[in-house]
Amino acid sequence: MLLAIDVGNTEITLGVLDGEKLVQHWRAATRVERTADEHALMLSGFLAHEGLEFPGSLSGVVVSSVVPRLTQALREMVQRYCPFEPLLVEPGVRTGLSIMTDNPREVGADRVVNAVAAFALYGGPTVVVDFGTATTVDAISARGELLGSAIAPGIQISMSALADHTAQLRRVELAVPRSVVGKNTVESLQAGIVFGFAGQVDGLVRRTVAELGGHATVVATGGLADAVLDACETIQHHDPWLTLHGLRLIFDRSAEAGPAGRGERARGGDG
Repeated sequence: MLLAIDVGNTEITLGVLDGEKLVQHWRAATRVERTADEHALMLSGFLAHEGLEFPGSLSGVVVSSVVPRLTQALREMVQRYCPFEPLLVEPGVRTGLSIMTDNPREVGADRVVNAVAAFALYGGPTVVVDFGTATTVDAISARGELLGSAIAPGIQISMSALADHTAQLRRVELAVPRSVVGKNTVESLQAGIVFGFAGQVDGLVRRTVAELGGHATVVATGGLADAVLDACETIQHHDPWLTLHGLRLIFDRSAEAGPAGRGERARGGDG
């Protein structure tokens, strides 16, 4: 079985896949101070809960990460505990994705993985909205090219900034209020956050779809999607484990390509 790990700034998403089937999945808080041994202990606990062994039940590990310190810790973990090398999604790994931005190397690994999965599962043109530490809206062409994106502050960042910079406002539960016209401070904050972010996402998606020619499949993912999804009007599919499926696709493509499949991610070429 394959262990897929996506390291974000706020959460680590993990999943075990048996072929194309996602057997189990977990989310853990991102802690940059965790060592390779601590990650091994955490993974052993997750897998043992499902009757699996670390590393005995695994045939491979694939990682995407936007946190360099944890990228190195996970690399060391696999090298120390597993009888195989990890596959890290980074420049040089053949993903099958053409990245049409000014500097493909600055595109986050998670966005690359999401684009690979979205095009494979839904075709193109496709728009991927990832509700994470940042809210990203990625545009994928009908030919499967990652054209670019819009990036906005994420929901939790905005909530924290509001609470930290006002004297009488506080952090509230991220829940849909009964009305956009709040009758108390908590409901007013929830209305502004939930309906405000939904409006932001809908506006960005509509503009992105227009630039893609007027039609596209819109897919939402990310750990905070549930909070605002019902208030959004433009989301067509919710795929919370999109990144894990993308990691599996990239692992399979890399295995098929072999050493010759490792090449630079470049504009107009395969990533």
